[in-house]
Amino acid sequence: MSSRFSLDGQIAVVTGSCGKLGPIWVEALLEAGARVAALDLPGATPSPAFAAVAERFNGVPRFDIDITSRASIEAAARAVQDAMGVPGVLVNNAGIDQAPDSPGGRHHLDTLPIEEFRRMVEVNLLGTFQVTQVFGGLMAQHGGGSIINIGSLYASLSPDPALYDHIPADPPFIKPAAYGASKAALVNLTRYLAVHWAASGVRVNALSPGGVLANQDAEFRRKFCAKVPMRRMAEEADLEGPLLFLASGASRYVTGVELHVDGGFTAI
Repeated sequence: MSSRFSLDGQIAVVTGSCGKLGPIWVEALLEAGARVAALDLPGATPSPAFAAVAERFNGVPRFDIDITSRASIEAAARAVQDAMGVPGVLVNNAGIDQAPDSPGGRHHLDTLPIEEFRRMVEVNLLGTFQVTQVFGGLMAQHGGGSIINIGSLYASLSPDPALYDHIPADPPFIKPAAYGASKAALVNLTRYLAVHWAASGVRVNALSPGGVLANQDAEFRRKFCAKVPMRRMAEEADLEGPLLFLASGASRYVTGVELHVDGGFTAI
């Protein structure tokens, strides 16, 4: 590992660490030499990917957090400091979405319950802001740090309903409107925080993945890849380098940017 990208001696915090993308960030940070605090909901079941990372590195310290509760966030921050020290890296990964195969109601756009919209904004935007207030404020007090907000390609453009029209459902599945809206707001919040904390040595950037390969059905993958200039979905390894760039001293003069990792999807 080039010393430019090294995180030796750094303490990194990853929210939503037990889910889909969380283990990718945790593993990348550990490989770069960081000590990682894995934060997730109380009682959250680790994904197989997280369990594999924890086994590989002989355990990853876990801490409970509910990012919609300021008291829970402050308690998590105290626990991390007491156990590990002051974090120098924060990855705001925690958030909610609705996958086509997930349980839950299906609604037409004009009848979508406002409670569902509000809940996604509460977690993805307000929750992330509260986490950043607490941990970012701590970084500012101690003279620096790097905050990476995990965005989405849908912060920049609308989902294409045709990607999902082969999925049998009545009403048909539509990507939640609140998901892209909350991620777009998060990108703007990233710029705001970057400006206000720059003098304190805290850098704030967004990393926006696009189309991460998982267990999507073959027809979705075919249609999605046809829209990507590189003609494939993102693999886990494609995300690790960009994260380490933003977390490490390799990007020491980079703040307030949104880094798209989407194979050119948003370039069209």
